[in-house]
Amino acid sequence: MKAETLWFNTGTLCNIECVNCYIESSPTNDRLEYITADEVSAYLDQIVERKWSVHEIAFTGGEPFMNPQIIEMTRRALSAGFEVLILTNAMRPMMRPRVQEGLRELRDAYPGKLTMRISLDHFRAEMHDEERGKGAYAVTLDGMRWLRDEGFAMAVAGRTLWGDSEADSRAGYAALFDVERFPIDATDPGRTVLFPEMDAQADVPEITTSCWRILNKSPHDVMCSSSRMVVKRKGADSPAVLACTLLPYSPEFELGTTLEEAERPVKLNHPHCAKFCVLGGASCSV
Repeated sequence: MKAETLWFNTGTLCNIECVNCYIESSPTNDRLEYITADEVSAYLDQIVERKWSVHEIAFTGGEPFMNPQIIEMTRRALSAGFEVLILTNAMRPMMRPRVQEGLRELRDAYPGKLTMRISLDHFRAEMHDEERGKGAYAVTLDGMRWLRDEGFAMAVAGRTLWGDSEADSRAGYAALFDVERFPIDATDPGRTVLFPEMDAQADVPEITTSCWRILNKSPHDVMCSSSRMVVKRKGADSPAVLACTLLPYSPEFELGTTLEEAERPVKLNHPHCAKFCVLGGASCSV
């Protein structure tokens, strides 16, 4: 496969519990355990061994900064020559002094190679807090201001749950970024990512082979054609490689324990495949 991004789920534990979290992260959900730096390194070695064309390592959760080894994992990925993307809510786990010190060291040692994508569900506080809890918006903006002042590259992940048009959403984010002096391009889909609603129970159209031509899309456009995700299930002897970052609990999308096993084709037979990736046109990578 022509791989571009290898994702690692650092664990499903999170400092908050969101209403529509696709992975059901919370302060108590440990269905995916903390992955370790040594386990990450083993897959970084496999990228080289398998001659995968990966240029980006991405960490998601849960909240990655809950994992006590996140700085070391990031350091190993950067030192191996990869760019790194960390998905975070930019709240208290990221703002701990030990974490801040580690991030500064990585910023200085690997300039331009580390990006933080902050989950900012809406540009208005009331919508963001509806999803993440009262006061969450203010805390996240404080974290973003620290990232801004420290010179970190930032991106934002928003949601389209509230029915705003894409144009209105991007205009709203642009106004916020301007006021806050956040160096984020609201017009760039890779820097301001707007995720469609993810509801596995909702009825979605079936995508047939003839639909690709009608939609002017290709199977090579969807994320599972160019990325894989590594998770560590609670009680498992070793991590597993999955086809998609959105489907950590679906056994039919588990491909094995090694990157070699994960090189096989993926069947697009989950509701998220149609609604999120094909019709929604979304991608989790920058």
